[in-house]
Amino acid sequence: MGKEILYGTVPAVIIFLLFLGVNVGPFLLFAAILFTAYFLFIKQGGNMQIGAGKSKSGSHAVKKTNISFSDIGGQERAKKELREALDFLLHKEAIEQYGIRPLKGVLLTGPPGTGKTLMAKAAANYTNSAFVAASGAQFVEMYVGVGAQRVRELFKEVKQLAEKNGQDSGIIFIDEIDVIGGKRDGQQQREYDQTLNQLLTEMDGMTTSEKPRILLVAATNRKDMLDSALLRPGRFDRHIQVDLPDKPARAQILTLHTDNKPLGLDVNLDKVAQETFGFSGAQLESVCNEAAIYAMRDESEQIMQRHFSLAIDKVMMGEMTDREASKDEKERVAIHELGHAIVSERMRPGSVSQVTLTPRGQALGYVRQNPMDDQYLYTREYMEGQIMVCLAGAVSEEIYYGGRSTGSKNDFEQALHMAQEIVQSGMSKLGIINMNYVDKASVHQEVHAIIEQLLEKTRVMLREHDAVYRYSLQVLLDSEVISGDQFREKLSEMDMVVA
Repeated sequence: MGKEILYGTVPAVIIFLLFLGVNVGPFLLFAAILFTAYFLFIKQGGNMQIGAGKSKSGSHAVKKTNISFSDIGGQERAKKELREALDFLLHKEAIEQYGIRPLKGVLLTGPPGTGKTLMAKAAANYTNSAFVAASGAQFVEMYVGVGAQRVRELFKEVKQLAEKNGQDSGIIFIDEIDVIGGKRDGQQQREYDQTLNQLLTEMDGMTTSEKPRILLVAATNRKDMLDSALLRPGRFDRHIQVDLPDKPARAQILTLHTDNKPLGLDVNLDKVAQETFGFSGAQLESVCNEAAIYAMRDESEQIMQRHFSLAIDKVMMGEMTDREASKDEKERVAIHELGHAIVSERMRPGSVSQVTLTPRGQALGYVRQNPMDDQYLYTREYMEGQIMVCLAGAVSEEIYYGGRSTGSKNDFEQALHMAQEIVQSGMSKLGIINMNYVDKASVHQEVHAIIEQLLEKTRVMLREHDAVYRYSLQVLLDSEVISGDQFREKLSEMDMVVA
């Protein structure tokens, strides 16, 4: 009614002013400016309200991909647990028969690059459910000031989407949930607390709506940062650890990522899997991609084993650098790396994959070790062997140059860390200790004693390998690389001579 009066009054006033001979041009210009500003304000405000539960693209609804659980290498236990949680959405009659309460939330935890987000995408395909996704970064970027409202509308959106598509279940995926689900310690901004409280409320309210039934799937690299109220049963009922892949899983992942690539006859993916201990799924995918790039650079029709070797080095150490060392410095680096290689082979035969002088990242040279088997528990004997490998570079420099260089700094840091692990694990002379109640000087003295003892053992071992040093040094200076097999062959020759 007010608008009609306004629309009738304004033209009448303008006609009256014209009749009196008043110049209405400035008034019309001012009115046009006001109308434009008002129109833009209304439009912007409307967008803010309409987009309350939406992303920049307009909605959190995600188009389903072709990714399935079979496309994810390894993680068999994690996939089984997630599929079971999703089955509760599919087989409602069966769970009612056993009196099972449907799961409300599934938390995927583990290191970066292990496939948590990929598993969430596979979950969208596994069930005929409405699927919406958001990330912690989006909450911070978009929801500042109105976080609780945005959480409400995120849940509202998935319900509306399920009803629109005739689906009786929905899945919400929140990546990096630690951004909004962090521990409440009283020091946080109140807005973050309100956002988390609203998320907890929505999860508690899921069971009040039988149709559509909502399952919240979240992923994080930092489970330790999440609030305990979020982790308790009844909210995130199932915590699924998505670990780094073991050797069989790495081989499976490599097979998946090389399915569309022309592999040479000499390629052994089991060997590549063995040499990539500790690599995540994302890193393995990068190894396959980089190997293909190296093959393209060489104008090779197929990807060969040497390309995979270069790719592993790149992912592990970084790209080759243009730093050109002097002849004396190259010889010193070669002596240093050969020390690492000799002790590594003596402590664990077959462990050296290659020794190279090619600078990568911050390293002027390096030894790539080849773990024979995945290992997660370590004895004192094993730890001491690894410490000796770390110390061997500096000891080699002492034997042939009479002193050490700054190139041993990182080696010493690793050696000290492992010696401290021996002490903290109760494998030293100090016995089982609580680090909070032991004098730091006593710990330092024990660590120092372990290092000094192993330094002497390393010196004795390396002094017996002069022939291996001289042969391998010349090979390295000529070609900048010596393979593990070639290096082991020389060690075997020396053993035969000694025998």
